[in-house]
Amino acid sequence: MNETLFQASTLILPLIFAIVFHEVAHGFTARLLGDPTAQEQNRLTLNPLRHVDPFGTVILPGILALAHGPIFGWAKPVPVNKWRLRNPRLGMMLVAAAGPAINFFMAGLAAVGLGALLAIYGEVTEPSLPARFVAANLMNFITVNIFLALFNLLPIPPFDGSHIVEGLLPRSIAPVYARFHKWGILAMILLIVVLPWAVPGFNPVSKVLLPPYEWLASKYLAIAAGIAGA
Repeated sequence: MNETLFQASTLILPLIFAIVFHEVAHGFTARLLGDPTAQEQNRLTLNPLRHVDPFGTVILPGILALAHGPIFGWAKPVPVNKWRLRNPRLGMMLVAAAGPAINFFMAGLAAVGLGALLAIYGEVTEPSLPARFVAANLMNFITVNIFLALFNLLPIPPFDGSHIVEGLLPRSIAPVYARFHKWGILAMILLIVVLPWAVPGFNPVSKVLLPPYEWLASKYLAIAAGIAGA
């Protein structure tokens, strides 16, 4: 199998699963807190066709991953009506935090799976193509989930971190901060794609995300190594 094709094929599934679970976690948490909007619109489903944005979920993250950049992408946002939440201010913070939380959890599951796979095939000199395929998917699943969680925790509207910050701000300031939501996607594309391409070496988002990513990745890989050596 062509190496580029192999890399792409082991990236698509992790990207889709990570982003779909992220969005469903938002909707499910909102439902628990009183807002059934996502359920009413049939978005509390793991069917990727209900969540995937072809460009934001597959094409752009795939290009960035193959270029060894930070994983940046989006799905069709799960609808949440903050005014249907029992406690709109606190509820929106919890709904926002649910997406990154499920990504960190799934990265942990992938680390356990990778460790179990290594325990079985670790002594094999030339593992089979299916074994390599599963291992690469698990590795990418760890990477994608960490990046997706950290990226969404950036306090830049309209990402999850901004909703958490908005809930922590004084009530008089929060609406002013919320007005920047409509410019968030454009700002991130500018920071992540346009400026690094136009000004080599200028990549502020990577400088912010890479240190915590590397630290977290080392912890998850330590889990895998511990299970593999058990």
